[in-house]
Amino acid sequence: MTPPPLPSYAEALRVWLRVGLLSFGGPAAQIAVMHKEIVDERAWVSDRRFLHALNFCTLLPGPEAQQLATYLGWLMHGVRGGLTAGLLFILPGAVVMLALSAIYAGFGQVPVVSALFFGLKAAVLVLVVEALLRLAKRALKGVFPRVLAVVAFVALFAFDVPFPVVVLAAGVVGFFARHQFAPASHGKAADGPPSALDAILDADPGRMVRMAGAAWRAGWIAVGVWLLPVALLWAAGAGVFADVAVYFSQMAMLTFGGAYAVLAWVAQSAVETYGWLSAQDMLAGLGLAETTPGPLILVLQFVGFLAGHQAHGMLGGVAASILTLWVTFVPCFAWIFLGAPFVERLHGQTAMSGALAAVTAAVVGVIANLSVWFGLRVLFANVATVPIGPMRIDVPVLASADLGAWAIAILAALCVFRFRLGVGKTLGLAALAGLVLRWIGM
Repeated sequence: MTPPPLPSYAEALRVWLRVGLLSFGGPAAQIAVMHKEIVDERAWVSDRRFLHALNFCTLLPGPEAQQLATYLGWLMHGVRGGLTAGLLFILPGAVVMLALSAIYAGFGQVPVVSALFFGLKAAVLVLVVEALLRLAKRALKGVFPRVLAVVAFVALFAFDVPFPVVVLAAGVVGFFARHQFAPASHGKAADGPPSALDAILDADPGRMVRMAGAAWRAGWIAVGVWLLPVALLWAAGAGVFADVAVYFSQMAMLTFGGAYAVLAWVAQSAVETYGWLSAQDMLAGLGLAETTPGPLILVLQFVGFLAGHQAHGMLGGVAASILTLWVTFVPCFAWIFLGAPFVERLHGQTAMSGALAAVTAAVVGVIANLSVWFGLRVLFANVATVPIGPMRIDVPVLASADLGAWAIAILAALCVFRFRLGVGKTLGLAALAGLVLRWIGM
């Protein structure tokens, strides 16, 4: 079969805009949209190269779907292609999230709005569980990956082991036990029809080497553009803006496993240490992020907005929201432009493939930990932490069960697993149900 030609930059731009507008439903759905558009329908990139890039992006801190778009854009059109793909993946959702954050900050305590968000929070729990099941089906093939996922869950849930330690340890295990970890599958088999990019690389083997220099320069420029404003705000003692810049820069370096994995960490710091928002606000923010296109880590934009709004009103919220976007996503471009040229040299090296597949398996345990953390706080008003030797385990206070939240969660589960209604319809019905239940006093 003759491979298709590589698309023009203008043609790719239109497709990346389409991906950005359709990227609802979290990383699993977003990756599926990209796979359909780039691999299945247009054969611009092969399935094998797509998966190689996906496993690398899973290993990185930050949103793997946005980084995957940046990586694929770079593969096809160099630095400008990576910037275009990554930015178009972010911007539609960021604009919507800014508007929703302002509405929440201004009217979130209005009973009608509060009731709508109550429904969203219960439905989000089901969507998190669905994401867990999808990833587990794709990543846990064999005994070793399943055991590693369980170990990752226990380390996080019972022993409070930091996320980076869990992810890096999984990578080491996969490196040395690489034959026990099959690379995660996604869609079509890796030996599908020839792609446009593979045909070009066969005809021009030096293409990636020539692209590497510009990518590395762009990566170091991104590092400077990211850190300079942070340093200036910190040196100026800019109050909440300095705190937001420094804190979310730390998250950009340390948050592995995507938005689901970072939530417990952010909740602990942003809620308990900084007091920027409440745990219930955090859950509402994830519900808003679920309703927008783009990466779910846009929930951090919501956190930043509330931090700025608390200190300086609506304009402060807007400024802190934009600052949060900057320090969250500029590093993502740096990681891809600095790392992708190196990773492209690793095709066919089983040791690295095993490490990346093991990281994907560990992320299943990370998301399982979030599902439990989330579920306890959505379905129960009170959660107690029980020490058992070196372990600290959260358990629900059964008398505090929220029957309304249980009812909406069951409704959302039926929508998702039985009727396959999709994210938008499920969240819409859940929000309406929240309004009804609050109206009748539940």
